Amino acid sequence: MKADNIAALRATRGWYGPGSCNLGELRAHAARTSQIQDYPLAARLEAETVPVYDCGHIRAHAVTQQGRREVMAEWAAVLRDGAGIVVLEHAFADTGPVDQVSTVFEHIIAGQHQSGAVAGDHFAKAGANDRIWNALEKLCLEAPDAFAAYYANDIIALVSEAWLGPAYQMTSQVNVVNPGGASQTPHRDYHLGFQSPEAVQRYPEHVHLFSPMLTLQGAVAHCDMPLESGPTLYMPFTQTYGPGYLAAQDPEIRDWFDKNRLQLPLRKGDAVFFNPALLHAAGANRSTDIRRMANLLQVSSAYGRAMESMDRVRMSEALYPVLRRLSKNNTLSSAEILNVVAACAEGYAFPTNLDRDPPIGGLAPKSQQALMHESLVEDWEPEQFITALHSQAERKST
Repeated sequence: MKADNIAALRATRGWYGPGSCNLGELRAHAARTSQIQDYPLAARLEAETVPVYDCGHIRAHAVTQQGRREVMAEWAAVLRDGAGIVVLEHAFADTGPVDQVSTVFEHIIAGQHQSGAVAGDHFAKAGANDRIWNALEKLCLEAPDAFAAYYANDIIALVSEAWLGPAYQMTSQVNVVNPGGASQTPHRDYHLGFQSPEAVQRYPEHVHLFSPMLTLQGAVAHCDMPLESGPTLYMPFTQTYGPGYLAAQDPEIRDWFDKNRLQLPLRKGDAVFFNPALLHAAGANRSTDIRRMANLLQVSSAYGRAMESMDRVRMSEALYPVLRRLSKNNTLSSAEILNVVAACAEGYAFPTNLDRDPPIGGLAPKSQQALMHESLVEDWEPEQFITALHSQAERKST
């Protein structure tokens, strides 16, 4: 083949365009089923497709390093090549922290209503439901004790690490779909899922493949979610379809989704995590009395860009005295303390100003998480930690 023909062929195959989406091909991906023997740690399959896990069993299995690796490997396989969804029953064995955080969220929502603020929505009509953007920071600053009890959760940490590895970045957005609230349009999520078809087509094919590896989508149920309350709608296996970011915006494919999607009920304290490239949408709330509240967790790779800006210095200031106390009185285990720190502080040392913050004793400077770990282990007074925290932040600035 001539060199100019090879170049032309690569240019044609290297990008998706208006003619790339084919409903028949997408339906073939979605027609797959799962086999329970392929997921030995699952309790059962829903609709012969989605693995459901009993988190009591998972916690017992993950006690050893080998068991922990087995759990993470199985979840990663489901998210990457399987149905694309894991349902985690009893992710919160004790739903007390969920109720405590729900109360804080309701207070924040009431404040938004009082101020007249209307939170927009990516895939639904603005103002139809209740949203809290940047809920992670708002919760941490308003109720650090509640934040600590909630994000000490070992299952959230385990599934985040299974997909993204360590040093992940936690963000959350609260979505309350009120009775009568309409469903969202089907979509894929951050990064490419939040861009126009014109923008999506500018990214080469390999970016479409790695974009889902940068983010994990999840939701914690803050109330029981029977089907009539409109829990999330899914189309299993669609994360494996290459041009899916364009397909998600095709009217014919959206209509097919609406007629064929899968819906999974949840109970308070359950969680569901899924590949961000999976076609999904919040369902319509057909109930008369259920305000369906979910804490939507969007966890980002240390190597990607988080969706929301966080003042993690302020969050760490607020949280450190609480974690110090909870550590000293053994209310939280050392592993649970690490989970909370991972949800609050920046785990990645970059970007930074290497003139003022050079790597010492390694390839990277100390991260915010590492500073908090060190301070807790050495039992620094809060004033000492806050001084070091601000000094570190100053070194990172230009």
